[in-house]
Amino acid sequence: MMDGPPKSAPPAGAGSDALRAWTRALARVAPFARGEGAPFPTLLPELATRFATRPALLSDGVALSYRDLAGRAGRYADWAVREGVGAGDVVCLLLANCPDYVAIWLGITSVRGVVALLNTNLAGDALAHAIAAVAPTHIIVGDGFATRITTIRDRLPTDLQCWTHGSDAAGPRIDQVIGSLPPAPAAAIAARAPALGDTALYIYTSGTTGLPKAARVSHRRVMEWSCWFAGMIDTQPDDRMYNCLPLYHSVGGIVAVGAMLVGGGSVLIRPKFSASRFWDEVTEHGCTVFQYIGELCRYLLATPPHPRETAHRLRLACGNGLRGDVWEAFQERFRIPRILEFYASTEGNLSLYNCTGRPGAIGHIPAFLAHRFPVALIRCDAESGAPLRGADGLCIACGPDEAGEALGRIGAAGGHGRPFEGYTDDAASEAKILRDVLAPGDAWFRTGDLMRRDAAGFYYFVDRLGDTFRWKGENVATEEVAQALRRCPGVTDAVVYGVAIPGMEGRAGMAAITVADGFDLPTLHHHVATHLPDYARPLFLRLCRAIDITGTFKPMTAALAREGFDPHGVGDALHFDDRARGAFVPLDATLHARICNAELKL
Repeated sequence: MMDGPPKSAPPAGAGSDALRAWTRALARVAPFARGEGAPFPTLLPELATRFATRPALLSDGVALSYRDLAGRAGRYADWAVREGVGAGDVVCLLLANCPDYVAIWLGITSVRGVVALLNTNLAGDALAHAIAAVAPTHIIVGDGFATRITTIRDRLPTDLQCWTHGSDAAGPRIDQVIGSLPPAPAAAIAARAPALGDTALYIYTSGTTGLPKAARVSHRRVMEWSCWFAGMIDTQPDDRMYNCLPLYHSVGGIVAVGAMLVGGGSVLIRPKFSASRFWDEVTEHGCTVFQYIGELCRYLLATPPHPRETAHRLRLACGNGLRGDVWEAFQERFRIPRILEFYASTEGNLSLYNCTGRPGAIGHIPAFLAHRFPVALIRCDAESGAPLRGADGLCIACGPDEAGEALGRIGAAGGHGRPFEGYTDDAASEAKILRDVLAPGDAWFRTGDLMRRDAAGFYYFVDRLGDTFRWKGENVATEEVAQALRRCPGVTDAVVYGVAIPGMEGRAGMAAITVADGFDLPTLHHHVATHLPDYARPLFLRLCRAIDITGTFKPMTAALAREGFDPHGVGDALHFDDRARGAFVPLDATLHARICNAELKL
């Protein structure tokens, strides 16, 4: 939902602080805009020399100094060379958050291998699709994930070599093997040094429709992300980042880690977020920066007072999705000196930064940088998402406070606009490009997000456009979920959409389904729990006699979403996925009220 106007003005001095942040960030990325500068794996030995025994990555029982990290990454590079991982060869990584996660991709990419960072929530068809999309030669599988691979092994290439990291016995243990390998010849390593334009990573995104897509991320973008945020947050060697976000995501795995390492700071890597342990961990480890998504801030705000919640050393919280109505209460209660909210996407070329601390805004582009970071908001058809065009054939720009799809102009690095590196699927890449937008022949990246810009030039997130919505910090592709539901015995059709819940970030999943004789809810509940990631499982279920369609045979999803999950306004039977009971339960007026009053943990 669209945030209202901010309740308070930015803090005094915010304008000068913002200018300094922009200036630092621009200076940091200037070499890469010119095609100069070293890729991260090439820079790592220099960092190891400069910062030596200073801590780089920390986790439970593990502390890697800069020298340790460079050595560990070097051993994974040795492994890659001896395994014949050549330039452009792909290694999939399915591993929980840990320091070795970073060492693995740094090492393999240092010899021009490409690492695909698999979402650890994926299983079954979605996991098989994600692996097939990048045609890997090797896969590294961490503890707890081996069974997911064995269940889909018959759908994977027969020559795919599987390695384990940890005790799961799905193949040889890479974490043991690297300790016994002699170093690969220095000449062999040096000869494979990557260039900035080489692909370093594949990071998966739901995009706007369909199964997960693998977005190309070059070494240049890895360095631009890392150095830009190092400038924005003014990383210093005594900084420590608290990072509980997944390392398979661009923010948790690249931005949070890279911004600290290029400045000599350290990163505390947590396996997952815990509201009850957060303040103890932040204070005990002396963290100065916290990387958030909006939901985490809301969870913390909902917890009882903690004796250490203001005894921390945090100077900055940096992230995205912090709603205006949570922002001020979060900052005031926990005494966070500065919040840096931003907007970006893994594959996108558009990013926004709110350096002045205006509550609820996702960014503002200074006038002197508008030519380098061109953004357009265009009018779209609310039902289809198609751009609206004027008599001249060009798109219609939105006025102040008018919601429209946000676009980023595609251009060469360092020019007017920013590159779009696309996906492994060329057709999917082309679908994200909109042409003839503001001038004949121009090309812009479609974010799929609705935004508005106020008269002062601040941008505010409104909603997702089209078939994808955001829940628990993840993009949920509705057709992917609907396809999974249709495969359940007894389900004849399914439509999936997001619905707003008062006080909650994003939109929760809701499915309208039609069923045949013999259908039963326990079977469906087991089916979705088995075949869908937790965040993609529909929270609400609507059992329909029929699903209305448009004249072009498309389901009338917008109407279903407007009707929502209120039993007073819906004539069909409604059910709620009660995770505590492990079952779909009838959704009546009493339960509806408890959900809307935040009396249940969702």
